[in-house]
Amino acid sequence: MGLWQLLMRLPHCLGASGPPRRLWWSPSLGNISSVGSWRGQPSKCPAYWNQVVSEAEKIVGYPTSFMSLRCLLSDELSNIAMQVRKLVGTQHPLLTTARGFVQDSRNNLQLRGLVVLLISKAAGPSSVNDSCQNYDMVSGIYSCQRSLAEITELIHTALLVHRGIVNLNELQSSDGPLKDMHFGNKIAILSGDFLLANACNGLALLQNTKVVELLASALMDLVQGVYHENSTSAKENYITNDIGISAWKERAFLSHGALLAKSCQAAMELANHDAEVQDMAFRYGKHMAMSHKINSDLQPFIKEKTSDSTTFNLNSAPVVLHQEFLGRDLWIKQIGEAQEKGRLDYAKLRETIKAGKGVTSAIDLCRYHGNKALEALESFPPSEARSALENIVFAVTRFS
Repeated sequence: MGLWQLLMRLPHCLGASGPPRRLWWSPSLGNISSVGSWRGQPSKCPAYWNQVVSEAEKIVGYPTSFMSLRCLLSDELSNIAMQVRKLVGTQHPLLTTARGFVQDSRNNLQLRGLVVLLISKAAGPSSVNDSCQNYDMVSGIYSCQRSLAEITELIHTALLVHRGIVNLNELQSSDGPLKDMHFGNKIAILSGDFLLANACNGLALLQNTKVVELLASALMDLVQGVYHENSTSAKENYITNDIGISAWKERAFLSHGALLAKSCQAAMELANHDAEVQDMAFRYGKHMAMSHKINSDLQPFIKEKTSDSTTFNLNSAPVVLHQEFLGRDLWIKQIGEAQEKGRLDYAKLRETIKAGKGVTSAIDLCRYHGNKALEALESFPPSEARSALENIVFAVTRFS
């Protein structure tokens, strides 16, 4: 059975299991939720975000959800998928990741590749250098830029798969047999490394050393950023860490913004645009990704319906801003008041944070980065692609 047939069957058999509570890497997909609004429509319904993505995909020529299909249908990954089937019925988080790939109802998993294609089309060919004429152009985008978008998605997908690696030293009996988690870790490492190997091979085929350097540095930033995140959250007393918003933004860029920002810059390099155009593309990718990250962090605090058992990251933007306004001593006191029988009552702490200035300040910060992204787009000529990039920003920065 091929991988495509396996993927079609996964939604029927992956729904029952949930991930263990303790991970080295968070299995969250970090998707953009439609919190804002699009063209004045209420954004709480995912249909409007889907419309933004659907319209953007028409502009670049084909649905970006099929960009990595060549890799996914390869014989090597089909063999891996056969092994993943053995995890069905366990609680390994790799299943949650796989289910997210298949049930991407909000069309978010290919967002990075879509942005790379859109900004490639928005910039167009270089007016001073025609050395790209050897590349085919489809819908205003060079074939090498489409390859770059696919490479960006492969790197992002590999990171998501690697985030499902479980810390075996912190397992409890309720997490299931150790052998299942050990086997799942092997598959997560193998499949993630396979995707990264394909990305590296694709980069080499582009034959552009600057692009290779940009994407290699983005991968280094990703690893460094996630290391900082997990080295913090792995500590027993991480809830008392005094993280300022400046340090948070630096770490958030490494783990969530560097890949998109440098991929956008690399797309301009492939079309031989000058340094100024490359810088504007980098700025759009950076600030759009930062808005996306803050949007995701705000979800537990702005959703109309949030379960009392819903947890949230205590190093997320609203919490860091709340702590910064409150002061370290009062924050530690609030943490103590939210403790119940040695466990943190997230519902109580969430209401405490919502009563402060952290949430509104995070919304303001999200809009700030959105405005910076829009400013960067002003250097590109008006076009459908530029409008689509603007609509993506609007969809993640409007909260009313």
